[in-house]
Amino acid sequence: MAETKTKIHTVYKVADGTKAPSVTTVLGILNKPALLDWAWRLGCEGVDYKAVRDNAADIGTLAHYLILCDLKKQKPDTSEYSPADVDKAENCLIKYYGWLKEHPIEPVLVEEPLVSERFGFGGTIDCLAKLNGDLILIDHKTGKSIYDEMFYQLAAYKALLNEHGHDIKSCRILRIGRENTGDFEERIINDLDKQWQVFLACLSIYKLKRSIKSQT
Repeated sequence: MAETKTKIHTVYKVADGTKAPSVTTVLGILNKPALLDWAWRLGCEGVDYKAVRDNAADIGTLAHYLILCDLKKQKPDTSEYSPADVDKAENCLIKYYGWLKEHPIEPVLVEEPLVSERFGFGGTIDCLAKLNGDLILIDHKTGKSIYDEMFYQLAAYKALLNEHGHDIKSCRILRIGRENTGDFEERIINDLDKQWQVFLACLSIYKLKRSIKSQT
């Protein structure tokens, strides 16, 4: 199983063939002040933030891939990545293994694309698993912080799973940092109703903007 840097983005469609926006596309309408501040600080230091961002995305993609292979019991192929990137992605994997030792999960869905016929959006679930007999939703993050929009994303994934018949007991974000340190964070949340309302508001705005654009 090989992982490439030039992955084709998943195209989500509802039953009649109409394209549906992804969760991340919908949430893209939100302003991200932390990202702007980060880019500004790098610019002041003479660093090209786009290169840093793209490299971080590569490492994050590779870390997700390594976890995916572990969950599916498949051998990863990292030949397209530099040794430095592989090392950082493996740092994430090691931290994930540490969490896994204390949380013996049974994977149910891994990297599963789903579409909501009711609301007209799609998304790919990192992992739906059983833990102590309960279904839990797990989303893996490899950045340096957990931001509010990550919970809006999590709420949308939970709604997708609910629509497809899965009764989720709890949701959690696992932030598994890239550096060779104790950079790890777990956030568990059971009630995502308000975050879901934020996502629905973003979805409504996204669709309105698309409708306006189609008229011009």
